Amino acid sequence: MDFKIDATDENARATTIKLAHSIVQTPVFMPVGTQACVKGLDAHDIKNLLDANIILANTYHMYLRIGQDMMQKLGGLHKFTQFDRNFLTDSGGFQAFSLSGNMKKHLEGIEFKSHIDGSKHFFTPTNVLDMQYALNSDIMMVLDDLIGLPASKNRLQESVEKTTLWAKKSLEYHLLQKKHDLAQTNHLFAIVQGGTDKDLRILSAKSLTELGEFDGYAIGGLAVGEKAEEMYQSIEYVTEILPVYKPRYLMGVGTPENILEAIERGVDMFDCVMPTRNARNATLFTSTEKIGIKSSKYKLDEGALDEKCDCYTCKNYSKAYLHHLFRCNEITYHRLASIHNLKYYLNLTKGAREAIIKGTFKEYKKSIYERYNHPHCQ
Repeated sequence: MDFKIDATDENARATTIKLAHSIVQTPVFMPVGTQACVKGLDAHDIKNLLDANIILANTYHMYLRIGQDMMQKLGGLHKFTQFDRNFLTDSGGFQAFSLSGNMKKHLEGIEFKSHIDGSKHFFTPTNVLDMQYALNSDIMMVLDDLIGLPASKNRLQESVEKTTLWAKKSLEYHLLQKKHDLAQTNHLFAIVQGGTDKDLRILSAKSLTELGEFDGYAIGGLAVGEKAEEMYQSIEYVTEILPVYKPRYLMGVGTPENILEAIERGVDMFDCVMPTRNARNATLFTSTEKIGIKSSKYKLDEGALDEKCDCYTCKNYSKAYLHHLFRCNEITYHRLASIHNLKYYLNLTKGAREAIIKGTFKEYKKSIYERYNHPHCQ
């Protein structure tokens, strides 16, 4: 992987990642396209209206809905979706966690029942990579043992040990593919676990970096029940250990505040369903507040959602129209609202990058908090 640090501002980083399908500049937010689709949007929207260079798809769901053999026949995610930029795919570890009623973890992998038809399946460190090769992911995640918080020290220790073992098997298998001149553009990220326990987070990060040359490192197992300050401390434990010249990805996080705080601590990449999920449920982000568009006060409001926003929705439609679409349960509302919220997140990380390059990241973060009347600015 071609990775370059363009600028730093204390621990915050602006970097460039060259992947097979496009260049990614960080900090970056990756829209979530769970089933090879960002809900309500298509490749045109993602490329031309959002200008996103990387999105996330889900290995678990693609495996169950389409399958490895069919995915290969369909030409992988890029051809299948007509999104010719980059895809990052997770490994299925999160779904094993979130659908825990249907799964059982073993030393060799994760046994689970399909939430679709009840059929039985088994994910291992190697077969989840085979599926991701079929998807032709630009960035692939190793299988990990994700657990909710709070959790006992023993369970966290088990999670770290199992995640490290699976990462080792994944890396060995991936390097073997490369040796056979395969998987040349598929890059592998390890995942750091350990909950909010300082010693275990450090142990996990060190153990993974000692295994060999992963292309990047993710921080997993956060935003699963812990307090925000515990999350931020856990990020600090890890970023102090991880290699400087490798991308750092905080998985499934989160709010605009979470992202800014993580950038300040040295994280480069983010994903979360929050912008699209909130959009579908009538909550829209603006430069000064969150708007509940279903409120009757917007019924006759002809102003844009956010006069400072450059998104397609704000340039063309009023709050009154979006209020009307939501109240009528029109599908068009989901598209326009999702475009706006995703553009807000993309602009947030783009602005962070520009501030880091200028050496003004702290001022940038403070200005956003002040506009939101954030407690950190009181």
